[in-house]
Amino acid sequence: MRGQEIEQLIKLLGRLPGFGPRSARRIALFLLRDPQARLVPLARALEHAGNAVKTCSTCGNLDTVDPCHICTDPVRDRSVVCVVETVGDLWALERAGVHRGVYLVLGGTLSPLAGIGPEDLNIAPLLDRLECGSVREVILALGATVEGATTMHWLMDRLAIYEGVAVSRVAQGVPVGGALDVLDDGTLAAALGARRPA
Repeated sequence: MRGQEIEQLIKLLGRLPGFGPRSARRIALFLLRDPQARLVPLARALEHAGNAVKTCSTCGNLDTVDPCHICTDPVRDRSVVCVVETVGDLWALERAGVHRGVYLVLGGTLSPLAGIGPEDLNIAPLLDRLECGSVREVILALGATVEGATTMHWLMDRLAIYEGVAVSRVAQGVPVGGALDVLDDGTLAAALGARRPA
């Protein structure tokens, strides 16, 4: 038997992605073994983040300022916009250090079965930038899923009217360090189809 506060903590931890009931109990126990050093600072950080974090009105990123640090960085190439599905995708590209332009977070992909249509995607800020004529390339960096492909085709149709704007997409295929015998058929087909001269 545990107190209501402990049960509530375990229940909330169990709602986090990748956490089931067992991992939630394990994390709760770790935090509660030394609450002043572990739990209290975490609770303060969560409260502070909850009060300070905003969604960037320019790109959809999460930051403590609006516009975010990426959108206001003077070194960024504002003429190249990378369109991603989620903030997690944006953070992954930033962590890899592979994109020096700016971003647009769609907030999802088209999915009729889930009731997500074009009006649910964060496309307006991109269209505003395109109308200003300051964008020369849009990179579509969406997942290799049916929904990602559908969204990519819909976006390509929407962007086709902007002359002088190149639309590209990220390559798909064999990951660095990946062995061919463990890849699924779709990944192998994409890799072979996107082959280039050696």
